[in-house]
Amino acid sequence: MFANDMDVSLDERYVAHTYGRLPVEFVSGSGAVLTDTDGNEYLDFLAGIGSVCLGHAHPTLVGALSAQASKLWQTGNYFHDEHRGELARRISDLLSTTTDEAGRTTGTTGTTWKTFFANSGAEANEGAFKFARRWGERKLDGATGIVSARKSFHGRTLATLSATGQDVFHKSFQPLPGGFCSVPLNDLNALVDALDNPPASCGPVCAVLLECIQGEGGVWPADLGYLRDVSALCRERGLLLLVDEVQTGFCRTGAPFSFQRAGIEPDVVAMAKGIAGGFPMGAVAARAEVADLMAPGDHGSTFGGNALASAVGLACVTTLVEQDVASRAREVGDHLAARLAELPHVVEVRGAGLMRGAQLDAPIATPIVDQGLALAGRGRRGLVLNHIGDSILRFLPPLVVSVDEVDEMADGLRLLIDELS
Repeated sequence: MFANDMDVSLDERYVAHTYGRLPVEFVSGSGAVLTDTDGNEYLDFLAGIGSVCLGHAHPTLVGALSAQASKLWQTGNYFHDEHRGELARRISDLLSTTTDEAGRTTGTTGTTWKTFFANSGAEANEGAFKFARRWGERKLDGATGIVSARKSFHGRTLATLSATGQDVFHKSFQPLPGGFCSVPLNDLNALVDALDNPPASCGPVCAVLLECIQGEGGVWPADLGYLRDVSALCRERGLLLLVDEVQTGFCRTGAPFSFQRAGIEPDVVAMAKGIAGGFPMGAVAARAEVADLMAPGDHGSTFGGNALASAVGLACVTTLVEQDVASRAREVGDHLAARLAELPHVVEVRGAGLMRGAQLDAPIATPIVDQGLALAGRGRRGLVLNHIGDSILRFLPPLVVSVDEVDEMADGLRLLIDELS
């Protein structure tokens, strides 16, 4: 389609085939628009799998990266970096924010959070597991088990695969590390039963791990009441509540973090994607009471929170707050949901803010994604879309996407659906 033949050939010959690549090569971008090797433009409703929160080539992030790159990239975590502490403080402030169910800010809990910086969401969750097991060692007579939810996704390392509640990711990589089990989302009785009678493969439980909206599983939300009940249950039993905000965090769902819409405060939060606007970065933060159980040498990362990542992360988080991007995500996200609900074959729209899933009543999601790109050869801007299985479309546009761009995407999507019906 629209990719450089030489680059495709080199990729096929020398890059491991762990991705089913679509036949397009993007060479530049601005805001919510990408441009391919032939100069065709596309509306981007995937945003680097939800990571490009401020859009492509945001001038503030470009400036921060360029300025830092000309000074210092990497020294290692034996030393201080000038932006790391300030970024951690801003994350602590953001995690301590309270909101209503829509995501509008109402105040602060005043909690101090301490952050470990990593390079990805999987690494962030690995750190969360270590925080939880240290808590179990010190506070719960050595309990190590972690209960997650069915249809969840927490990463592709062996431990995060074990925590992921989808058997399809497990089958080729057994034996997976023990100490994990999963229960249906939004079923409190099933969770209580797992805590009271954990399977042998899990063992006595130290923590519960949840996504507030299961992104890779199909954009399935946890009920806000369920989140409140789980939080109360963990407090009652002295267990840690771990929340995976890798995809939902940093204003994606209309609140700084999605758990805030339930009015709860977890113990550990895993983050990545939007933390640095698409620059590779992850982080796990814990309430000080939990974080202080870790000592030097208990965890580490060569590149985590280095000078480049910290500079870009600080610029990104500062911009998200100062420009009230969460409010924009709510407003434009509601418009996106309304436009999707009007489309033929769409029977349900799930999610919040600018994280939405459209459930289709026909198995046409894959050809929709393919043909969305092909619109670029038909005198229109192409569409960068994403599907989960054959009947769910997932939408994760940059948080700076405009109402007009949403309308253009929805009009193009209607055309595709009509042609495939």
